[in-house]
Amino acid sequence: MEFTAKQLAQVLKGTVEGDPQARVTSFAKIEHGKSGQLCFYANPKYEQYVYTCKASILLVNKDFQPKQAVTPTMIRVDDAYKALADLLKYVTVQKRTDRRHRGFRSSWFLTTKFGKKVYLGSHSYVGHHAKVGDYTKIYENVYVGDNTVIGHHCIIYPGVVIYPGMVIGNNVIIHANAVIGSDGFGNAPLPDGTWEKIEHIGNVVIGDNVEIGAGTTIDKSEMESTIIGNGVKIDNLCQIAHNVVIGDNTVMAAMTGIAGSAKIGRNCIIAGQVGIVGHITIPDHTTIAAQSGVISSIKEEGQVVMGSPAIPLKNYLRSYAVFKKQGQ
Repeated sequence: MEFTAKQLAQVLKGTVEGDPQARVTSFAKIEHGKSGQLCFYANPKYEQYVYTCKASILLVNKDFQPKQAVTPTMIRVDDAYKALADLLKYVTVQKRTDRRHRGFRSSWFLTTKFGKKVYLGSHSYVGHHAKVGDYTKIYENVYVGDNTVIGHHCIIYPGVVIYPGMVIGNNVIIHANAVIGSDGFGNAPLPDGTWEKIEHIGNVVIGDNVEIGAGTTIDKSEMESTIIGNGVKIDNLCQIAHNVVIGDNTVMAAMTGIAGSAKIGRNCIIAGQVGIVGHITIPDHTTIAAQSGVISSIKEEGQVVMGSPAIPLKNYLRSYAVFKKQGQ
């Protein structure tokens, strides 16, 4: 697709400084920009590249004052980083083509209900009494179990497995090979030292505008529901155990594991390789630093915690300074 600086400025509510007819067909990092490409500048660490960049268009903040001549046409916006995110979303929407499609050897039933222009890829299966909303795309080799509900404008990438009875909201993206609704790790010890499986008869409920990374697994509950709130973003290779509740707009980086029945608040930030034990509560607006281990409930909202076991960041840094001295 091709865009002019004038068109992009209108979309982003920015102003053009330079040639309004400058055209771009692709995007690049500012250090790699070439003619016909759009780049953006937001981090002062990259200012040196502003003056060497050969891109046709450069997104910058309104208050940016260049110290040298700038070759690209600039589009000034309130926040260049956010504007880039908005622009990429706009381009994705423009490229999207919604059409009804039933792929080779895809399977469904008379009781399956599809909305408008649902795409069902080859070798995918949608079970009895399942419901799929308007404009949803289910790519190749996907399994959707009986009685599952999937909202509108969702994207289910290849290899995803959605067990029977799951509930998925609108505008949800599930990346390749994620598993939604597998049994939780529930086993009861017996007197002879063996373990008896605890059956899981609940489900997973996923809210609107959620994104779930490749290879992530979300277990269904023993009873009731494992709940993923609206706007939650989960990275690749995460494990969400049975009966977990994750509040709205919480984000979680790769390789995080949350044990059963933990409750995570709204607007939390969970960095990579975090481990959270079961049956604890993490309040709203908590930030958990990478590789931390949370072994007890956090009492106050808005804290940043770090370490294993995780403690408030200031306490961790003081403790680490003492620990570091012991090795000198």
